[in-house]
Amino acid sequence: VARRLSLRKHPECHSMAGGKAIEHLAQTGDQELLTFRLPMQQYRNCDFSFSGLQNVINNAIVQKEKEEGIQEGEILSCVKDVAAAVQHAVAVHIIQRTYRAMLFCIKNSILPSKNATLVVSGGVASNQYIRKVLQNLADAKDFALLCPPPRLCTDNGVMIAWNGIERLRAGLGVLHSTAGVRYEPR
Repeated sequence: VARRLSLRKHPECHSMAGGKAIEHLAQTGDQELLTFRLPMQQYRNCDFSFSGLQNVINNAIVQKEKEEGIQEGEILSCVKDVAAAVQHAVAVHIIQRTYRAMLFCIKNSILPSKNATLVVSGGVASNQYIRKVLQNLADAKDFALLCPPPRLCTDNGVMIAWNGIERLRAGLGVLHSTAGVRYEPR
């Protein structure tokens, strides 16, 4: 979305990564000026999908560009509102699906009845708005919320590697021989 909105050209965001630019602009935008249909509402599961939301957002951007008479690549006058609406829609989708997962885990006794913890990592965990709504969800369900510091939430690959290092140090789930392991590079 940040790329589609050409946020690298925005004077406040030229040096920011896309997610950070969306978060920055959303702080002063009006999330209620645009409403996006949330993905997967008809599915009663815990899956996430942002591809449908991305299409809806892209169509809204195209419509706004037509309304403003600008070409793709130019900055919309309502870019802050679009950013706020996008951030809110993503947060709501995450909350809805996470809440379903929490209910599933509670119902099936996958988590302890007391002291359950919700862990959020990766790039999404660096967004303070999303952290706040996840904290509200965790508080409402008596879950603890654990998130690494934002500086460590840049990439899930880093978090996966860190987990691997910790497991190696603890000797948990370590594969000592790669014989019989099939690799399928893409």
